[in-house]
Amino acid sequence: MKRLIILAQTLLLMACGVQNKNASNTMNTTNEATGALVGAIGKEEKPMVAKGSALNATTQMSFTSAEKIEGIMTFLASDDLEGRDSGSVGIEKAADFIAGIFKNNNVSPYFKTYRDTLSNFEKPTSNVVGYLEGTDPQLKKEFIIIGAHYDHIGIMGSENGDAIANGANDNTSGTSVVLELARYFGETKSNKRSIIFALFSAEEKGLLGSKHLAEKLKGEDITLYTMLNFEMVGVPMVNKDHLLYLTGYELSNLSEVSNIYAKEKLTGFLPKAKAFNLFKRSDNYAFHKAFNVPSQTFSSFDFTNFEYYHKVGDELDLMDFEHMARVVNRMIPVVEGISNAPVKEIKYN
Repeated sequence: MKRLIILAQTLLLMACGVQNKNASNTMNTTNEATGALVGAIGKEEKPMVAKGSALNATTQMSFTSAEKIEGIMTFLASDDLEGRDSGSVGIEKAADFIAGIFKNNNVSPYFKTYRDTLSNFEKPTSNVVGYLEGTDPQLKKEFIIIGAHYDHIGIMGSENGDAIANGANDNTSGTSVVLELARYFGETKSNKRSIIFALFSAEEKGLLGSKHLAEKLKGEDITLYTMLNFEMVGVPMVNKDHLLYLTGYELSNLSEVSNIYAKEKLTGFLPKAKAFNLFKRSDNYAFHKAFNVPSQTFSSFDFTNFEYYHKVGDELDLMDFEHMARVVNRMIPVVEGISNAPVKEIKYN
C-alpha cells in the first residue's frame, strides 16, 4: 500500500514527455503516466557537490537512498509493464521511462534519439543509450560504457494466480543502478572520459541488445576503455566480506582498481561465478568480444540468496533497497576514479 501511495503522489507532481526524433530508431510511443513518474523521480535529490569535484565521504554515503531506488523500481517492476518482454508494449513503457530520466538529468542521446532499434531481433525493440561527453580535451576521446539490461521474460505459466514475471532483481535492480549513476554524472559533469549509459533490450533472447550495440560502436571505431555491467544486485550476498563480485574476476585487475577507489573491499571473487562461466552470460561479453578490453559484470546474486530467477516470484517486495543504495553510493567514487585517471589503469592480465 505504501508503494501505491508513493506512486500515486509522484504521478501528480509533474509531467514530462520523451520526444523521439527519428522514426528509424524509435517506436514513437507515448505514455503520460510514465512521463509524470519520470519527472518526479528524475529531478529529486540533486547531489550537493561542486561541478567537477569528487564526492567527499559524507556525500558518498548519501547521494541516493533506499526510497529513491524504490521509486525507480516500483515503476519498472510493476504489473503494468507485464514483465518487459522484448517487443512488447510493456518494454516500450520502460524505454520511455528510461529516456525521460536521461533527458531530465542532462544525459544526451548517443545516437539521434535515445532509442536505438535492434537489427538482430524479429520484433521492434530498442536499446536506450545516453551519453555524457568527457570534460578533458584528450581523455574525452576514450569511452566508458556503464550498462544493464532492462528487459525480462514477460508472461509465463501462472503460479498462485500470478503469471507476470516482473523481474525485479533480474534486472530492474541493475537498471536502477545505471540510472542513478547517470543522474549523478549528469548533474556533476565530473567525468573526464566520455561515458555511454546503455540499457539493453533482448538480453533474455541471447544477449542481442548488447551484441547489436557492441557491433555498432565497433563500426564507429570508438576507443573503448572499459565496460562496467550491472546484473542482479537487488539483494546482498550471504556471509561475504565484500558487497559485490565481478564476473571474470581473475581476468583483469578491475576488482583491485575498484577497491582502491572505494577505499574498502567493495568487490571480490565468487567461485560459482567462475564455475558457471557467468563472464560469458551477461551483456559485458559482447564488448569483450568486439573490443578486447576489460568488460565485466558486477553482481550480488550468489546462488544462495535468491530463489526466484526467471520465476513470477521475482517481485519488488523481495528487494533490499538499502543494499542497492549502498551499491550506488560506493560505485560513484569507483566510476569517477576510473573516468578521471590520467592513464588507463584497468588491464586484462
